[in-house]
Amino acid sequence: MDLDEAAAELAARARAWRAAGLAVAEPTWRDGTAPWPQRLETDRSRVSDPDSVGVLLSGPGETLLSVVLFRGGWADVAYFAGGDDAGALPASGIGSAAEFGTRLDVWVARVFGERGGLNASGGRGAVSGESGGAGEWSVGRVGGCRS
Repeated sequence: MDLDEAAAELAARARAWRAAGLAVAEPTWRDGTAPWPQRLETDRSRVSDPDSVGVLLSGPGETLLSVVLFRGGWADVAYFAGGDDAGALPASGIGSAAEFGTRLDVWVARVFGERGGLNASGGRGAVSGESGGAGEWSVGRVGGCRS
């Protein structure tokens, strides 16, 4: 998985997300060759061997979506959409940056509804009824993202 191409998918959607009223944090990068614990960087040039790129989106009512894509083709996707609607979304078998972009549209629409369900061209993304999986996360630094 080319994480630079995946980051371009994030960037292509950021304007529409912001126009829809979502806050979009700077993407974070983790260097696979850095010693443990690996620091998260917002400056891509500080990462020589990226093994993940992540972003944190937030919306009204403390709604959050954290997406961290790993070069192996899976992602950690955690969300809080209010009340008891929180958890992890399925995110494995991602074969390309374009497929990652398509899944981003689905995840954003799932969490933020029509407000955030805009793809890069301004059209509505498809809503997925799938949810599940296990995952723990906390606000502020979520699955490789920092706000």
